[in-house]
Amino acid sequence: MRKARWAAAAAGVVLLTGGCSGARDDTSGTSQAGPSAAPAKASGSLDAAATTKEIVDAATAAGFTQEPSEGLPASLKNCAVTWLADVEKAGDPQKSYDRTLAALKKAGWKHARELTQQGSAVTSLKKSGWTLRAGYYGRPETYLAIHFQAWDTSAECEKAANEELAKKQSS
Repeated sequence: MRKARWAAAAAGVVLLTGGCSGARDDTSGTSQAGPSAAPAKASGSLDAAATTKEIVDAATAAGFTQEPSEGLPASLKNCAVTWLADVEKAGDPQKSYDRTLAALKKAGWKHARELTQQGSAVTSLKKSGWTLRAGYYGRPETYLAIHFQAWDTSAECEKAANEELAKKQSS
């Protein structure tokens, strides 16, 4: 469990440092509101609640339960979603992971890229101004973590993520 929580924390750092900056998508809605306001959405766009529901629905239907985690800072609650699978309770984590990705694609998430290296993989998907990274760390017989992270690629959310990263670096 401790390794899984460490991996989730590391994945959260990846979300903040690599996920938001420079990851713009022309389908995202933007607003002129201040950073504390929820970003405006284009018609038909996803928000954090809808994105969470899609991830939860796909992952739980595939056999996963959620591993409790610390979550994201409050300033990012409208901009990002993290969901860590409890791999110890999954019958076959690899099949559940693959089925989760298949369900997300069926729900309209488009495959963007995939990186597989030394027993780990990260798959990026995109939908309605959001980017989702699904990944696993370890090998099928010794999974350390399986996570699903998504973030809104709007300018407002990129700014919020950069501000949060600056806070963490200064403390």
